[in-house]
Amino acid sequence: MGKSMKQEKPKARTATVRWVRISPRKVRLVADLVRGQKVDAALGMLSFVPRRGSKVISKLITSAMHNAENDAKLDPDNLVVQRIHVDQGPTVKRWLARAMGRANRINKKTCHVTVWLGEA
Repeated sequence: MGKSMKQEKPKARTATVRWVRISPRKVRLVADLVRGQKVDAALGMLSFVPRRGSKVISKLITSAMHNAENDAKLDPDNLVVQRIHVDQGPTVKRWLARAMGRANRINKKTCHVTVWLGEA
């Protein structure tokens, strides 16, 4: 009887979105707003943030909340955004024609966003 019968705290639930066609720097500005917030407060805040990344992060937090509710049977009212990572994805390189036969390169950056939710 070596192991004690402790009640373990449920693990954090995650959701990931990849290949988002927004620069990671722009999405990180929005991610910093919701890190450590309760889920309902974070979603309420994101509905008023006038940035394109807020819609992506809002959908991602909603997805992670439903994952936690359905898979791990966690209470959605007690969920907190524990961690949120915005990593750089591959850069899509395009060319723009310029005067006198020249060309400029356009870098279209992508990012991958991962959210971890856990109980408070």
